[in-house]
Amino acid sequence: MLTTEQKSFYEKEGYLKVENAVTPEELHALQEVTQSFIDAARGITGSNDVYDVDAGHTAETPRLTRIKLPHKQHPLYDTILKKSGVTEVITDLLGPDTVLLTAKLNTKAPGGGAAVEWHQDWAFYPHTNDNLLAVGLFLKDVTEENGPLMVQPRTHKGPLLSHHANGVFAGAIDPDDPLFDPASCVTLTGKAGDMTVHHARTLHGSAPNRSQDMRQILFFECAAADAWPLLGSSSYFHALGQRLFWDDLQDRMITGVPCLTPRLEPVPVTMPVPPAPDTSSIFKIQTSGQVKSAFEGSH
Repeated sequence: MLTTEQKSFYEKEGYLKVENAVTPEELHALQEVTQSFIDAARGITGSNDVYDVDAGHTAETPRLTRIKLPHKQHPLYDTILKKSGVTEVITDLLGPDTVLLTAKLNTKAPGGGAAVEWHQDWAFYPHTNDNLLAVGLFLKDVTEENGPLMVQPRTHKGPLLSHHANGVFAGAIDPDDPLFDPASCVTLTGKAGDMTVHHARTLHGSAPNRSQDMRQILFFECAAADAWPLLGSSSYFHALGQRLFWDDLQDRMITGVPCLTPRLEPVPVTMPVPPAPDTSSIFKIQTSGQVKSAFEGSH
């Protein structure tokens, strides 16, 4: 699906935008299923195994930050991951054997929906090599106003910045870090059906949603099958034990087969421990870790 030029751009810059990654029919089905989940959230009063709710959530006006593990909530999300243009992009960049690490459908609420502070995904789940990426499929148009993803190009080739604060892994960098360069950052907007890709070591974040429209992006965080996780991250599968881990791995395979001989590369690693007081989501990690916000006072 990707051209040679697109692959080269991703390799050099650490991110990519792909237009029309799914068909109109797939997009419409995704929008309908997602709306059904949002409507169902009217009946909850707080975060649970399916939803993370934002401040001000009510039955009349549902305010969500996320639908958790959407591929486990409805088969359509799993189909899009494993049998669509999204799949082709993943294999074009990671190779024929690929595995899902986690997924989420971020539903950033209008009128100030929560920001995600600047971070590198790699800090949360280091592996034996860094052939990892995240794809973000736009389910609605993403504009400058509704909290789009922003990336700092070429940081995937640089160091791992500190994500610790107050003695814990806080899930965000200090915005005063000299290696953080807001002036060089790129804002990734687009139409529903478009998709972004960023390398796991690419520095990125997103501002609050200042529009009156919910921002909906379906994220899949993926790895080449020969990249094996290092024990110590907050990924749920570390707590499964050997047998259940193996069974879960079969479900998480996107394409190809598992690799039993991990590829070891000299990649920068700092383990994400001690954990923040609340590790239930990146929002809770950053909040309970009391990180310094890069977005306070932004408009």
